[in-house]
This record gives sequence, C-alpha cells and structure tokens, in this order.
Amino acid sequence: MSFPKFIAITSLCLFGLIFVMSMFKGDKKSSPQQTVALSATPIEIDLDQETRVEKMPLAAHKEFDQKAPANFIINTSMDGLPDVDRIDLLFNKIDPKFPIVETISYKSRVPWLKGRPAWVSDYASQYKTSRHFIARSLNGKPDYFKQNVGEGDRFNVFNNEKNFQFHLLIDLSRCKMWFYYYDIDSQERELIKTYSVGLGRLDENKKSGSLTPLGKYSLGEKIVIYKPKMFAFHNGEKIEMVKVFGSRWIPFEKELGECTAPARGFGIHGVPWVGNDSGELVPDSQSIGKYESDGCIRLCSDDIEELFSIIITKPTTVEIVNNFYDAKLPGIEK
Repeated sequence: MSFPKFIAITSLCLFGLIFVMSMFKGDKKSSPQQTVALSATPIEIDLDQETRVEKMPLAAHKEFDQKAPANFIINTSMDGLPDVDRIDLLFNKIDPKFPIVETISYKSRVPWLKGRPAWVSDYASQYKTSRHFIARSLNGKPDYFKQNVGEGDRFNVFNNEKNFQFHLLIDLSRCKMWFYYYDIDSQERELIKTYSVGLGRLDENKKSGSLTPLGKYSLGEKIVIYKPKMFAFHNGEKIEMVKVFGSRWIPFEKELGECTAPARGFGIHGVPWVGNDSGELVPDSQSIGKYESDGCIRLCSDDIEELFSIIITKPTTVEIVNNFYDAKLPGIEK
C-alpha cells in the first residue's frame, strides 16, 4: 500500500470515529432536557372524586407545608380513616335505611290535626323533620323545594321513637368533616358521610393555627337560605349574600367546652358564588380543601344543601380538632 493511500484511509477512519463520538455525546445531552420537559407537563390527580390539574409533582407541595404556622401540621393522608357516603340510607323508601328514619304514606286527614287537610309542613312539624328533607325523599333526588304531594305518596321522616342527635367532626389538618348520628338511648354512633371542607386562613397567632377555632360547639337555630338577588349588609357593605355565604348558613350557637374562641360569628355555610362567562352567579368550589375563609366551615353547594336539610331540626354538635385521632366522639361506633 502506498503512503498517500495509507494517509487517506487513516483520515477517513479518524473522521468516522469523531462523528460517532459526537452522536453519542449529543444523545447524552438530550436526556436531561427530555426529563425536564416531562416533569413540567401538567399532572392530573384524582382527589376525592374531584379532578384537579397540578403543574408540578405532588412532592413540590412541601412548600405549602412550610408556610403553615409552627403549631399547625397539614396532613393530607387518609390512611386508615373512614371515607364513606351512606347518605341514601336516610332517604331510601325501601331497605336498606338507617333506623332513625321511617317511611310513611301521605294522608290529607290525620289524627293529630283537626279542622283542615294536612300539608307537608304539618308532617315536618309532627315528625321534627325539615320540609327540605321530606322533599328530597319525596322527589327521589336532591330537589329540596318541590313539595307536590298526593294521597298515598310515600316519603321518609325521622322516627319519633328514636332519641338521637347529630355530631360533626372536623379535622383541621385534613380539611375533612365526618357526619355522624348518635343514638342517645343505645349510646351508639353511626357514620353517615365524609365531606371535604374549606377552613379558615392559617394564622400563627391563633391557638388552632387557623382562623377556624378548636373546640366543641352547638349549632344555632337562626339558619338562613340565600338566593341570588338577596342583599344584606356584611362588614358594612351591602352585598348579594350568596357571594359570601353561598346558598345556606347555619350558625354556631354556644361553646360546649375546650373552645379556643367564642361561638359568635362562626358557622357552616356554602362556598361563595361568582359570575361565570354568561354573567350568571354559580358556586365556586375552588376553596374546598384549602384555608381561605375568615374562620367558618365551607362546603360545596350540593353538600351544604344536603346537610342543611338533615340537621336543622335536630340538636347538632360540631367538634373541631387538629387531628381526627384527637376527637372525643360520643358513644361507641356501631
């Protein structure tokens, strides 16, 4: 082989080797760029049947924990805690249903009312059951206002032979609420439903670590149903009340023990309503699961209307704790 031919072959091999090495190096550089692109892709996370779109992996939410007061621990875990929805057992007209309700048939003439036909409101009064509760059972769906009833129509009411009350347990660290009924005679409690709630803004100056207080409270009777176009004064400003309290308001009445703040001014209500693209007011549930209220307990619109229909005619206690395991629930779990 001549020397020029040897030089030519050697040059070709050298250029080939450089080309291969450059390709390999380029592949190694592209890998981190691809990883960054994937981590920036929105991740869809299913939380309690409500889908939220997050722009970062869950691990990045540690920043939120660090902003909480030192005396407040945010706990998103539900490991081992009950998460149920048995609300239909209150409204079912056939078994299964809770023993605190009974199904009756409407009769216009009843022995406990003389001189005129009975209305739904008369049944509500006789059985200490709200008209909203009767309407939902009568209609077979969450319609709390339509109360058209005819002879023989069947609906549920609370069982007058049962001595019971309701108990709401709220966990500040998880933004969760457990709804129980407590049978006073048997001293047994039974869980009806678990709700997600919105709570008061975090505040290191409060004993609870939040504008929502700790303690046990009774609920009051000065309840309100709000609808669009209903105005009142709030913080010195005339405002459409659904924009503040949603469609329902149930106030705290008095402290029952170990409370970090007086009952006055606190309550349970719906999420604020906001204008949509069409200019209509609609419930805004973005604050559920967050700490954004002035201290009250917020529920989604459907949830507060449901809860309202059930508890307003019975004694109800609200117990607010930092952690579910700190609760002093009444009676024994059934």
